[in-house]
Amino acid sequence: MMGLEFRFLAVVGADADRAQPRPAAPRRVISGNKENRTEPVSSRHRRQFGRCPMIKSANQYPVHTLLSHEGNVMYSVPPYQREYSWYKPQWEDLFEDLIEADGAHFLGTIITLDQTTDSLDSNVLQVIDGQQRLTTLTLLLAAVHSVLRNHIDQLDDDTRTDVTNLSRQLVHKTDKQPRVTPQKQGHNFDDYGRTLEEAGLPVRGECRPYYPSRRIAKCYRYFRSAIVKLAETEQITEPEAALRVHEAALQAVIVKIEVANHADAFSLFESLNNRGMPLSPVDLIKTHLLAESEKKQVMNVDEAFDNWNAILTSLGDHYVVQERFLRHYYNAFKAELPNVPNASVAKKSNLIRIYESLLREDLQRVVGQLVDASRIYGRINCVVELDQPTSLDRAFQRLMRAQGAPSYVLVIRLMSKQRELELTDSHMEQVVDRLISFFVRRNLTGHPQTYELDKLFMTTIEEIGGTRGEDVLRLITKRLTEASATDEDFRKNLLGRIYEENTDVARYILTTLTEDAMTRETDVNLWRRDSNHYVWTIEHILPQGDNLPSAWQEMLGGEDNAKKVQEEHRHRLGNLTITAYNSNLGNKSFLEKRDRRDPQGRPIGYRNGLPLNSDLAGRKSWTADDIDERTNALADKVIERFPLTSIE
Repeated sequence: MMGLEFRFLAVVGADADRAQPRPAAPRRVISGNKENRTEPVSSRHRRQFGRCPMIKSANQYPVHTLLSHEGNVMYSVPPYQREYSWYKPQWEDLFEDLIEADGAHFLGTIITLDQTTDSLDSNVLQVIDGQQRLTTLTLLLAAVHSVLRNHIDQLDDDTRTDVTNLSRQLVHKTDKQPRVTPQKQGHNFDDYGRTLEEAGLPVRGECRPYYPSRRIAKCYRYFRSAIVKLAETEQITEPEAALRVHEAALQAVIVKIEVANHADAFSLFESLNNRGMPLSPVDLIKTHLLAESEKKQVMNVDEAFDNWNAILTSLGDHYVVQERFLRHYYNAFKAELPNVPNASVAKKSNLIRIYESLLREDLQRVVGQLVDASRIYGRINCVVELDQPTSLDRAFQRLMRAQGAPSYVLVIRLMSKQRELELTDSHMEQVVDRLISFFVRRNLTGHPQTYELDKLFMTTIEEIGGTRGEDVLRLITKRLTEASATDEDFRKNLLGRIYEENTDVARYILTTLTEDAMTRETDVNLWRRDSNHYVWTIEHILPQGDNLPSAWQEMLGGEDNAKKVQEEHRHRLGNLTITAYNSNLGNKSFLEKRDRRDPQGRPIGYRNGLPLNSDLAGRKSWTADDIDERTNALADKVIERFPLTSIE
């Protein structure tokens, strides 16, 4: 390791770890207008970290020292870290960097906190940053162990000893516990144990449902197959390939930074240069909460994490929803929160600063309010699918499907103050229905602009003031009507190429009109998904693709006229319907589409009984005039279905 030169890349974020490019010596690094040669990590650390009071130690170690088979050191990933999130491109980078490295490969940094409680027991280091790297590295070594163990009879005595030592590097000899212990989210802990057991290591793991399809199992299998492929490519035996990977991994270098407490860990965590997968504002606000809770000693780290976890449980797993909640909470309750200078509205750009200020001013009260508000927000956002949803819950679902999320800032305020504002659930349903009408119109016409929406809903909250009951509904309706596109503009867009303008709005309109006409006997779930796609999709009656079949050309007055009609009318509302059998209809003639049946003889074409298709079932042709007629008829229904008028 003497004389090793490389760039020191400090990588932050438990989910942000990335395998770093292998060192090249010597190499130049451009910094601003200055060109500097790289330098050994030891001297770089001393200048970067040596005088930092939050750091107990910062040293470089080869992996075989960090995972010593003779040592007592264990690495535990705390429960507030995200689940394992590396995937194939990063596994490939790590594997290639290791086998191509000319000397020791630099793997980056880890930040640890000593959590040992008994000096005679194992030395337990809590991994604040670096869990992705450590987990992936040990899975690679588990794959090496698996290959070598499968060929144990072909190995000499020294190599067999290496296999035994490798087992003890991955699993503590005394208590048979893994050296690296992942957290339990996403079945990480169980999957990791099961994978080590599969690799022939002395660990009993529990096989949870769908284990093979999750990332830890996939990572192990990738490395296992990569070693076999390396043997084939290099024309060497599998044990030789495994030993080559084994040596490269154990000689690789990691910088281990040890800190004294959680507050220092999270401060360092935030300050290091992020060169991996970027942290979101939600991640950084969480780390600030955990650090502040310990610093202020108003709640311990576990209690702070429990509160944070309760918030995320209510909000679900999507970071977009979590971040939007934090913005909407501030914007909805700004007047009642501690003052944050130069933050009239929460945006992505100032969200971290806002919550640093709020948590610094009144951590316990703000956290308690966030927990309560997140439960309401989760209901509005339909995070949990209810067995017996109320009519208000169904209204929230319609608002979500209408892409009305920007209005949640107003809805969470009304729901939180429902009793004080004397609003019944019926009042709330009417508010939501008006918001749906507003967003159907807004998302099709583009009016008002996106940047105006925050101001619209925040000023509406301010204007409500002492208004109560029916007057609240009246005020909201008035404000939405004033801000919305007129019926004339709405109709103009409905008569145009709606599919091109906004496919999601087109689908919502068609689906809503269909659902409105359904009975209990004809009810169909038009929002059902298969994986990430809707089963029921938009179908163009006159096909939208090129090369119209001859039957369509003949119906539309010849090839040239057919092309003209198709160009002008294919994306209009009247030429659209919805179907669960889009691939079965395609470019077929109108009559074939109308009468299409599945192999069991059930109608899947326009005679399928769907209310939206009732006017198509008896037609014998489909021309420009037919499309124009149906477009106008549907536009009338849409304007009637999504009204937005003031209450007198």
